[in-house]
Amino acid sequence: MKELVVLAHVPTDAVNDGFLPAARRLGLRVTLVTDCAEAHRAHFAKPGHAAYPDEILSCDVFNPIAVLDLLSHRGDRPAAVFSNSDHLQTSTAAVADYFGLPRKDWHTTYRAKNKAEMRRRLAALGIDALWHATVCDAAMLDTLAPPPFPVVVKPREGVASLQVSLARDAAELREQCRGVWAEHPGRPMLIEEFIEGPLHTLETLGDGRDLAVLGGFRVELSPPPHFIEREAVWQPGAPQGPAARVLEIIRAFGVGFGACHTEYVMTERGPRLIEINYRNIGDYREFLLQDTLGIPLFETVLRLYLGEPLPPLQLADHAARIRYFVAGQAGTVASAPAAFSEANAQARLSFQCLRAAGDSMTLTHSNKDYLGVLRGCGPDAAQLVAAMEAVSQRLNWEIRA
Repeated sequence: MKELVVLAHVPTDAVNDGFLPAARRLGLRVTLVTDCAEAHRAHFAKPGHAAYPDEILSCDVFNPIAVLDLLSHRGDRPAAVFSNSDHLQTSTAAVADYFGLPRKDWHTTYRAKNKAEMRRRLAALGIDALWHATVCDAAMLDTLAPPPFPVVVKPREGVASLQVSLARDAAELREQCRGVWAEHPGRPMLIEEFIEGPLHTLETLGDGRDLAVLGGFRVELSPPPHFIEREAVWQPGAPQGPAARVLEIIRAFGVGFGACHTEYVMTERGPRLIEINYRNIGDYREFLLQDTLGIPLFETVLRLYLGEPLPPLQLADHAARIRYFVAGQAGTVASAPAAFSEANAQARLSFQCLRAAGDSMTLTHSNKDYLGVLRGCGPDAAQLVAAMEAVSQRLNWEIRA
């Protein structure tokens, strides 16, 4: 039986409910390598999972040498090494390279994860010279040349809009940076020019030769100074007109293998990149994509890591959208709606409750504040909106301070 090695950090639904069942359907033996082994073992100790890893091994997965030391002493080489973690793409690529397996280029994964390196790479390619700077402490901030306010402040290697904010002047910039450093001394913070305009995503799959466009989302964000994704509307097909330039940009950057989730803003100058996340889209939109497009998305991704070419993709032309319910206050959840799925001729809806009764909420002003997520797809966009509005009215949480 072929072995799939999955590198993981914390347990995620994408891996546990998406990629692990897909691996089982492909007849693969799964070894999960993680720095959070006890958390994964506790998760899989609960009954009712569609698939389980065959083995869970503890390792510092952020260190590719540690992963190599672990795997190289186990005998036969794996058939594939994969990770869906935003943090672990470079470790995964380096380990797969050592074993001579299909992989992403580690230079590209590193540049994508390190947002300052992404900006430097784009500038070196002459693609998008955006003003940016990296600061690690108050002294560096105090000696920084005056930025072109407003600017976006975010961790250089952050995720999920955590600690991302808009600073309109020097006082706000100083306050936001020092707030982060109070909890995380020395954390590199990227300061970059604010790009105003509608936020879009581009979702692609590649086998190292061909790069297929699945489509993208138009994303609605919370009002500044924070950037919480509240809703996203599916836009099928490749971007058209000036937006088509974004595909050329990511190709030039080095994207070409596996899944990639790119965020960009459409401006009068054309598309300008916000982030290249060289992995599957997250926050339950990966499940929405599979439902909407009518393809075995998780299996298709894993097959690429097994060395199979990208197959012709027959993508269903459905409307789709996703809505996130965001906590408005900190406290303890007193009551919450139950998860459900329902379908009729107009729409297929699925609701996942992310915060149950008894859970404690601490506001982070990021995607970590989600209480629940409602996703839906169907043949008609207007009917889908109506169905989601009707369902949304009955979804309520009570949070007590």
